[in-house]
Amino acid sequence: MHTLLSAAASVAPVLRANAEANEEARRLVPEVVTALESNDLFRMCVPAVYGGPEVDPVTYLGVIEALSAADGASGWCANIASTTSSMSWYLSPDWAREVFGSAASTGGAFAPSGKGVTVAGGWRVNGRWSWGSGAQHSTWISGGTVCDNGEFHLMFVPRDEMIDLDTWFSLGLRGTGSTDFAFKDVFVPSGRSVQPLLSKAVPDCPLAHFPNFSLLAAGVASTTLGIARRAIEELTAVATEKTPLFARSKLADHPPAQLALARAEALLSSARSFLVEEVAIAWATTKKGTKVSTAQKARIRLACSHAAEATVTAVDLCHRSAGGTAVYSSSPLPRCLRDVHTATGHLLISDRSLLTYAKLAFGLDTDIAML
Repeated sequence: MHTLLSAAASVAPVLRANAEANEEARRLVPEVVTALESNDLFRMCVPAVYGGPEVDPVTYLGVIEALSAADGASGWCANIASTTSSMSWYLSPDWAREVFGSAASTGGAFAPSGKGVTVAGGWRVNGRWSWGSGAQHSTWISGGTVCDNGEFHLMFVPRDEMIDLDTWFSLGLRGTGSTDFAFKDVFVPSGRSVQPLLSKAVPDCPLAHFPNFSLLAAGVASTTLGIARRAIEELTAVATEKTPLFARSKLADHPPAQLALARAEALLSSARSFLVEEVAIAWATTKKGTKVSTAQKARIRLACSHAAEATVTAVDLCHRSAGGTAVYSSSPLPRCLRDVHTATGHLLISDRSLLTYAKLAFGLDTDIAML
C-alpha cells in the first residue's frame, strides 16, 4: 500500500472522532490539523526535490476518498491544501521551500478578486475573497490578484496578514472553515507569486505536467465519493441493528432498504471506476511525456460531474432509507447529506462540465480555459 494511503488509514479514527467538533467550530480543530499536517496530507503535490510526497494522481484520489469517508470536511481541506501545494512547481526553489515546507498548509482562493499595485520590490495587494477553505489553519494564504500591469498572479501571504471575515455559516462542510477573507495593503515581494497556466514548472517531474484543474476537480469528486461511502457504511450499520416501529424484523430484512443499499453501492462503485479510469489514462499520457489532450481533460471532468450526481443520489437513498434514525444529529447521515449537497456545488464538478464535454463532442465552440 502507498505510504499516503497508509497515512490516511492511520488518521481516519482521529477524523471520525472529531467530525462533530469540526462542525461546531466551523473549522478543523487542532487535533485534526495536527494529524493531517504530520502525515503530509496537506501538501501531497509538493515535489520530492523539496521534500514533498509528490503523489501520483490515482493514489491521490484514493487518499482524498479515504479521508472524506472519515470526515467530509477533512477530506475537502486536504484536497484544497494539496492542490494549492501544486503551485510549488512554479515558485523559485527558495520560495517553494519556504512556503511549502514540511510543516506548511496552504489555503486561499484562486478567483481574481484582488488588486495589486507595483511598488519597489513587489506589490501592495488589497482584496476580498470567498471560499477560503482551511484559511484559519493554513500557514500561507493565496489570493488571485489582477496587477496594475494587467497580469494575473496568485499571491502568497502569511496567515497572520490575512483578515478572517468569519462568514462561514453553511448548510454543509461546516468544518472546512471556508470563510471570506481579505488582504489590506499587504506587501508581496517579487517571486512570492505565480502565474498559473503561464509560469513554467521548475522541477521536471511528471506530476508538474498533469493538468492542475483536472486534479482539483477529481479531488473534489473524490470527496463526494468518500462521503457517499460513509453514508453506505452508516445505512448498513443502522439496518443491521434497527427494528423499525411496528415491524417484526430488522430494517436489513426489508426489500426497500435492500434495494436502496444495492443502488447506492452501484452508483458509488461505477462513478469511482469511471473517474479512476480517466485519471489513470491521463496520468499514463503524462508519464510518457505527452501533453494531456483537451478531449482527455473533458472526459475527466465528465467523470467528475457524473460522480457528483451519482453520490448525491446514493447519499439521498441512504438517508431516506434509515428513516427516523437519520433525523437526529447523533447520526452521521445528516452530515453526509449536508456535506455531499454542499460539495457538489463546486464549479469544477457542476453541470458546466457536462455541457463542455457535450459541446466538444458535437464540435461546437466552448470555453476550455478551466479544463
